[in-house]
Amino acid sequence: MAQDSSLRAVGWARSLPVSSGVKAARDWTRTHLAALDWERTAPDLVDSVVLAVSELVTNAHVHARSTAQLILTWDTECLHVTVHDASSRLPEQRGSDDGALGGRGLLLVDALADDLQAHPCPRGKDVTACFQPPPASARAGTEGEG
Repeated sequence: MAQDSSLRAVGWARSLPVSSGVKAARDWTRTHLAALDWERTAPDLVDSVVLAVSELVTNAHVHARSTAQLILTWDTECLHVTVHDASSRLPEQRGSDDGALGGRGLLLVDALADDLQAHPCPRGKDVTACFQPPPASARAGTEGEG
């Protein structure tokens, strides 16, 4: 039997003005990840995704000084977390400076995600982090724990 090559995906999008704060992005993301049942099957992954969202939205608000467009897309293999902002300047990972109070967010997202990419767009840029859930067999071991 031939495998169906059509893409099946579900997605959510939200506009987050600078005034909305990052907590709104975290809460909104956690609510939508619950629809994937990851709170039960992959709680550590949920925490990683929420932390990445927090960092990416913060970057959009602080560095681009713009509204963040947060898009979550699940294609059954990877959760794509995209944050679009109005700045055309692509993010740069900075070296770690023990004395610096900030500047480690992108490095952190890169460590948490399976893939991290930034692309210029006609009206700004997209930064996308992809998260792959553990295989179903690994998640099955977490069921019933508590």
